[in-house]
Amino acid sequence: EVIQYIYGKYGRERAALAATVICYRGRSAVRDVAKALGLPLDQVDQLSDVFARGWGDSTAGERLREQGFDPDNPVIRRILKLTHELLGMPRHLSQHVGGFVISDASLSEMVPVENAAMPDRTVIQWEKDDLDYMRMLKVDCLALGMLTCLRKCFGLLESEHGVVKTIATIATADKDDEKTYAMIQRADTVGVFQIESRAQMAMLPRHRPANFYDLVIQVAIVRPGPIQGDMVHPYLQRRQDPGAVTYPSEALRAVLERTLGVPIFQEQVMQIAMIAADFSAGEADSLRRAMAAWKRKGGLGPFHERLVGRMVEKGYEPDYAERIFRQIEGFGEYGFPESHAAGFALLAYISSWIKRHHPDAFLAGLLNSQPMGFYAPAQLVRDAREHGVEVLAVDVRHSAAESTLVPAAASVVSADAANHRGAGPAAPSGLGEGEPLSAVRLGFDRVGG
Repeated sequence: EVIQYIYGKYGRERAALAATVICYRGRSAVRDVAKALGLPLDQVDQLSDVFARGWGDSTAGERLREQGFDPDNPVIRRILKLTHELLGMPRHLSQHVGGFVISDASLSEMVPVENAAMPDRTVIQWEKDDLDYMRMLKVDCLALGMLTCLRKCFGLLESEHGVVKTIATIATADKDDEKTYAMIQRADTVGVFQIESRAQMAMLPRHRPANFYDLVIQVAIVRPGPIQGDMVHPYLQRRQDPGAVTYPSEALRAVLERTLGVPIFQEQVMQIAMIAADFSAGEADSLRRAMAAWKRKGGLGPFHERLVGRMVEKGYEPDYAERIFRQIEGFGEYGFPESHAAGFALLAYISSWIKRHHPDAFLAGLLNSQPMGFYAPAQLVRDAREHGVEVLAVDVRHSAAESTLVPAAASVVSADAANHRGAGPAAPSGLGEGEPLSAVRLGFDRVGG
C-alpha cells in the first residue's frame, strides 16, 4: 500500500525503487559452480550444506569427507577454486525493500530504468552506493505489516466493543500501563512487533523494560552492533547495579548518560568519534557511510588507525577504543539510529498494549494481516487460547473472508487472573473487570491456520 501510494503520488516517470546488487556468498557460489560443472542436484545440495557454516576454514576438508567428497578430486578442487573466485562478485540485481528515488524530472533521463516483476512498479538499475556517488537522494519508505494489523485491531475494537483507540491515544492516555509492562517483562510477547524473536524474549526478563525509553533501548540492543562490540552485558550489569555506572571521560558523560555509559545507538558512536577522537563533522559522516558499506567494500581500516589511535592519544583505554571500533563494524551489519529505535519501540508498546488488554482483537488483527512476524497462524492461535481467547473453526454458515469477533460461549471472564502465560481458559479479557471476552471466528482466508 505504501509503495504503490508513492508511485501514484509522484508517477512512475519520476519515482522508482532503487536496486540492490546481490553478491555471491559461500552457499550460492558453490551451488552455481557445481551446477555449471555438471554435478547432480543431490551432490549440489550436499556441497551447499558443507559450506553453510562458512567458507575456507580449516575444517572444510573434513566436512567434505563427512559428506562423501574427496577434497583431492580434480572436479572438487576445480569447484573450490572457482567458488573462491566468485565470492563477493555480483550474482543478480534485485530491488530495494523500500528505497525510493524521487525526481522532479523524468528518471529515465538520468538513470537506467526497468519494469519490476510486480505490475505497476519501476526499478532503477543503480544501487545505494551508486546513488551516493552520483549525489542522488534515496528516501526509505518503511512499509510495516504491523501498521496494517493495528489498523484492523482498532476497527474490530470499535465495531465489536465500541472502544475507540488510535496509536496516538494509547501513546498518551495509556502510555505507562503497568500490566502491559509486566507482560513485556515476562517475555509474553508472541505476535508483538519487534520484541517477539527468541533473542528478544531471552533479553526481556533480564532487561525488564519499565518505561518507554527502556523499550527504545530494548529494540536497539539486540543487534549485531552492541553484541559484537561487547556492550550488552555491561549495560545489563549497570542497570542492575547503578553504582557500576562509569564514564570513560567527563566529556562523554552527556553522550552516554541516557544509556548508562554504554554506547548503543549509531549517533552515540559518531559523537564519540567527534569528542574522543577529534573527528570533524565531515569525518564522522564519512565514518557513517563506511559503517554501512564495509561488509561489501571494506574500507574501515583507515578509520581504525584514526579512531583508536586518537582515542589512546587522548588518554582513553586501548580496550575501550577497540570495543568502540568493533561496535562500528557491528553497525555495518545493522545498527539502529535512536530515532529509528524510538519509532519501532512505539509500535512495540502499542501492539503489546492491545495484546494485554484485547487479546481477541489482537489475534484477529494478526490473522487478517498475514504473512508477518515470526509465528505461523497456528502458533498465534495456540498462544491466544492460552490467554483465554476462544477460537472457533471456519464454518461455512458463519465465517467471513477474514477472521471476526463474535460473542464468546463464556460470557464473563474475571480480570483477576492477571493474563499469565499458560493460564488456560480462565485468563482475563483485559477489557476491564467482569467485561466479556469475544471469541475469534476464523475466516476463509485463514483456513490454512
